[in-house]
Amino acid sequence: MSASERTLNALQALLNSTDKQQGFSALIEQICVCPLAADVETNVANDLVAIINAIFDQNLGIVATRSLLVALTDKLKSMQANLVTIMVGEHLLNILSGQISSFEEQNAQIRELMASAFESRDDHLAAAKVLAGIPLESSQRKVTNDDKVKIWIRITRNYLEVNDTTLAEQSLNKAKNLVYTVSDRDTNLHFNLCQARIYDAQRNFLAAAQGYHDISFMPIIAEEERVLTLSMAIKCAVLAPAGPARSRALGRLYKDERAATLEEFGILEKMFLDRLLGPDEVAKFAKGLAIHQLAKTADGSNVLARAVVEHNLRAVSYLYQNISFGSLGKILGLDDDKAEETTARMIEQKRLVGRIDQIERVIWFRCGDCIGETGNNQQIRQWDANIHDLAEEVEKVTSELQLLYPEFVARHMTI
Repeated sequence: MSASERTLNALQALLNSTDKQQGFSALIEQICVCPLAADVETNVANDLVAIINAIFDQNLGIVATRSLLVALTDKLKSMQANLVTIMVGEHLLNILSGQISSFEEQNAQIRELMASAFESRDDHLAAAKVLAGIPLESSQRKVTNDDKVKIWIRITRNYLEVNDTTLAEQSLNKAKNLVYTVSDRDTNLHFNLCQARIYDAQRNFLAAAQGYHDISFMPIIAEEERVLTLSMAIKCAVLAPAGPARSRALGRLYKDERAATLEEFGILEKMFLDRLLGPDEVAKFAKGLAIHQLAKTADGSNVLARAVVEHNLRAVSYLYQNISFGSLGKILGLDDDKAEETTARMIEQKRLVGRIDQIERVIWFRCGDCIGETGNNQQIRQWDANIHDLAEEVEKVTSELQLLYPEFVARHMTI
């Protein structure tokens, strides 16, 4: 579409003006009214496109052209008209593409402005792409490490919004090399959050849980946001592969006093205490998970189902010294072969202590020859473990008593 007759007449009059720069500046000011009605955005964009064409046709010189582009960018920013910004920005970028070296600063400014407009319209892929076009390594324009990291993190966040973790990670890896030089707390927060979200999306749930938990302690974010990230940390820890590393992660979260107020605390407590999980509580927990956290694995099950099976297998190992394939399969909700396969994999990966007697079709847990111990040494270690578990239970009961009946505890307990 063409510009309005009024704008075309004004541009024609400027051809004979002795001060074209001032004339263009006044025309931009006249057209960019604020606030702008939504039904005239396209017309305004067409008028500004015509003005941009005229500016470059007049060969005003680099200094004057830069000044006019700065004025135009400032007006677009104040108007907050997303459609106008996108239409004008795309046209301007096409013109600048052949002479970027002369207008690097203006190119960067219009790209950041367009990214904000795309983000407001939830077009995060377009926002990421337009930001990626900003030259951050140039002799013509000085860009600080802080600015570089902020741009890369912003690109990362937009890619994460469209679940493109591959490109998000590529962008974040660029920031990773410089983020240690950045002191801005907001920037470091967004970096850590992006890293945790990428780990989460890649199903590296242990690393994601650690990242979210660390963020939940940052005073820079609001209390409700800290509670939300703590909840995300618990979800990721629950979904992580069962084993010693996950047990440590569950322990850190279980001992966090804030965790007891969350809906996820029930399943966290059972997992930390190696108790069997039932289908009802698993189904309830699943309702709060994101889509990628319920994605199918290679064997056809989803991430949660696999995590629960592995957890229940570890819980069984604390309840039984040995168990048949059939009995284990009934507890886990698997057939005999699948129960054996899961057990073998966890033993091989050193996430479960035991051995498989395929002739008798029996699994032995924590047996002496499994862990290289015999006789009294094994019994002593088992005795120590039982005492440790009992002490933890006593400590938990004591803490609950202090919370619920502080006066009774003060009168009767000696510390």
